[in-house]
Amino acid sequence: MEYTVRKLSQIAGVSTRTLRYYDEIGILKPARVNSSGYRIYGQTEVDRLQNILFYRELGVELEQIKAILESPSFDRIKALQEHRVKLLEKREQLDQLISNVDKTIAATEGGIKMTDQEKFEGFKQRLIEDNETKYGKEVREKYGDKAADASNQKIKGMTEEQFDEVNRLREEVNETLYTAFKTGDPAGELAQKAADLHRQWLCYYWESYSKEAHAGVAQMYVDDPRFTAYYDERQPGAAAFLRDAIFIYTGIK
Repeated sequence: MEYTVRKLSQIAGVSTRTLRYYDEIGILKPARVNSSGYRIYGQTEVDRLQNILFYRELGVELEQIKAILESPSFDRIKALQEHRVKLLEKREQLDQLISNVDKTIAATEGGIKMTDQEKFEGFKQRLIEDNETKYGKEVREKYGDKAADASNQKIKGMTEEQFDEVNRLREEVNETLYTAFKTGDPAGELAQKAADLHRQWLCYYWESYSKEAHAGVAQMYVDDPRFTAYYDERQPGAAAFLRDAIFIYTGIK
């Protein structure tokens, strides 16, 4: 079956303006343009739009979606199976948040007592999902599904104190790193302190620590533009400086 822009927008629940924009940026081209100048979409385009909307629902940026869909290794069935897993995780998080709200209401009204750990259930799941969306593909390719899943389970099992400590460590890593950067010496005391703090931070996510894996993560901070941007936003060159400091800390290059 074929659809015009207007008809496809109606069945997909997106605006005609969005479909025209997708055409402009090349993420969803029409199958053809008819003699009257109307964009015409076929089944292939409908399926592609569905995939785009699945990824958008999971928070993936259009540029990344385009790269995924155009990859020679893209498998629609596998992608749909992955979408299902992510959506189930999202539903689990929403269920947890709803339960959290219900318990908080009851606790506020004096009907039940709520532990501090219970107050944060659901928010940790959101952290996991955000990490998966931003970095999951690269992490799983580099370290495997087993390691990634184990890390997610560690996050879920964190107490409030551990969760607070992880956030504190992340901030201390950054502050120490930027101060050390001014010295220009990745082997210096401050830079090596940053590397050690970074190790402590990683250990909250990893089942076990290894110098090789630590060095591998440090290299990824330079190889992956998204990680580089995180550290370099405040101080250009900070990602490479941290990589060098960790290489020296681990003795691995």
